[in-house]
Amino acid sequence: MNARVDHLVIVADTLEQGSHWCETTLGIAPVAGGRHALMATHNRLLAIGGDRFPSTYLEIIAIDRAAAAPGRPRWFGMDDPALQAAARTAPRLVHAVARTPMIEMVRWGLINCGVNPGVPIAAERDTPAGVLKWRITVRDDGRLECAGALPTLIEWQGLHPCDRLPASPVVLRELTLRGVPPQALDVLKLPAVRALPGVDASTRAPALSATFDTPQGAVTLDSWV
Repeated sequence: MNARVDHLVIVADTLEQGSHWCETTLGIAPVAGGRHALMATHNRLLAIGGDRFPSTYLEIIAIDRAAAAPGRPRWFGMDDPALQAAARTAPRLVHAVARTPMIEMVRWGLINCGVNPGVPIAAERDTPAGVLKWRITVRDDGRLECAGALPTLIEWQGLHPCDRLPASPVVLRELTLRGVPPQALDVLKLPAVRALPGVDASTRAPALSATFDTPQGAVTLDSWV
């Protein structure tokens, strides 16, 4: 394998809204994350790893309105007015992030398949256990490929969030990606992920679907577009 599912991204209007949604939808509240000065965002996290998707977490992320605006588009398409309007109604599943120890190799493999995964940038945030550092692919326009189905790449440098996250009863059971080119899937080699071809836009099939085992039973989330 070249990559594994690292985390799923839920965009919320505010972290308070996202936490309430998480507790109501999945049966447990997320824990504090931190601030991303580079992007003027902040997050809360929930461990969702299991046998199929080890060391995986859910990231609830929102624009940090107390921070100065970044000098570039934010990651995960968060500056999209349509996404912002949708998130004001309810938090939205938008994306999956895949970790790899070979970010440049995998990135160039994807580029050679005709997709634009973005350029690796360095990011970090403070935690009580120390500084988290990583490299992550972000397009210059902040947009996501394949309506969000093509995972962003991340390469952790040292500590991983799951190393310190408390265990939770929520477990990611299945992740479906729709419309990622087969050649790109061959580059990623993501274990346990279900890949489906793209469908006609009139059917409005989601680019991502994630199913979780939770204290409230099975819960399936579909991406917002």
